[in-house]
Amino acid sequence: MTTIGFIGIGLMGSRMTARLLAAGYQVWVWNRSPEKCQPLVKKGAKLAGNFADICRECEVIMLCLADTAAVESVVFGEHGLSDYLQSQQLIVDFSSITPDATRDFADRLRAQDVYWVDAPVSGGVIGAENGKLIIMAGGKEQQIARLRPIAAHLSQKLTHMGDVGTGQITKICNQMIVASNAVLIAETVALAAKAGVDAAQLAPALAGGFADSLPLQILAPRMATNSFEPVQWKVQTLLKDLDNAVALAKENTSSTPISALAAQLLRLHAAQGASLEDLSSVVKLFKKS
Repeated sequence: MTTIGFIGIGLMGSRMTARLLAAGYQVWVWNRSPEKCQPLVKKGAKLAGNFADICRECEVIMLCLADTAAVESVVFGEHGLSDYLQSQQLIVDFSSITPDATRDFADRLRAQDVYWVDAPVSGGVIGAENGKLIIMAGGKEQQIARLRPIAAHLSQKLTHMGDVGTGQITKICNQMIVASNAVLIAETVALAAKAGVDAAQLAPALAGGFADSLPLQILAPRMATNSFEPVQWKVQTLLKDLDNAVALAKENTSSTPISALAAQLLRLHAAQGASLEDLSSVVKLFKKS
C-alpha cells in the first residue's frame, strides 16, 4: 500500500489524515505546530521531524495549506521539499491557491522528475470527516490514476478537469458561488428576522425548492440562532479565494461584480475581528444594520 506524507494538519488536513489512517495507509505527518499532529500520532501516524523524513519515506506527498505563500514556502523554501524530493514522487495539493502559481510550481518540479496534481476540495469539515468531499483535479491522467484509489477514502467524487492548474480554476468557480451565496443567505436571514419571520424556519421551509442549496441548509440555521461554533469555513479562507477569483477575472477580462461585492463585504466583516470566525458569522453585518 502507498505510503503517504501529509503536510498541513488543520481543520481539513487533520480529518483527511484520520480517514487515511482508518483505511490502513501508513501516513507521515508534518505541521508547523507539531502539537497538532499528536492526536493523529495516537491513531498510528508517524511524526516527521522535517521534510527530509517525508521525502525519504513517502511515495505520495499531500499538502493542505493556507495559501499560495504557504505552499511555496513548504515546497521551495529553505530546507523545503524540493531539496529532498525523489524521482517519480507525486505531490497532491489540496490547498486552494492561484492557478498561475500552481503551474509554476509544477514546471519547477518537472526538472526533478516529480509530478504535481492540484486537487482542491469542496465539502468543508463535515465532508472531510465523512469522506464525502468533492475533488476537482488538474494534472496528467497517469497521475490522476495514482491519486484515485487514495481519494476514494476522502471523497465521493473526483473529477479530472484537465492539465495542471485547472483544478484550482474550478475551485475558484466553486468558491465564487459559495461565498456569494453565503452573503445572500445572511442578508435574507437578517431580513426575515427583522420582518417578523422565525428565521430558523427558512431552511426547512425552502428545502426542495429553487432557492434550496447545501449552504442554505447548513448556514441559515446557524445564522438564525447565532450559532457560529464550531468553525467549519473560516472567513479569511473564503476571502482569500474570492481575491483569487477577482484576480483570475482580471487576467481573463471577465466581469465578476457579484464576487467582487461579496469580497468587499467579507473584508469588512474580517476587519471587524471576524477573520477566523465561521462563514455563518457574516450575518452580523446585516443584523446590526
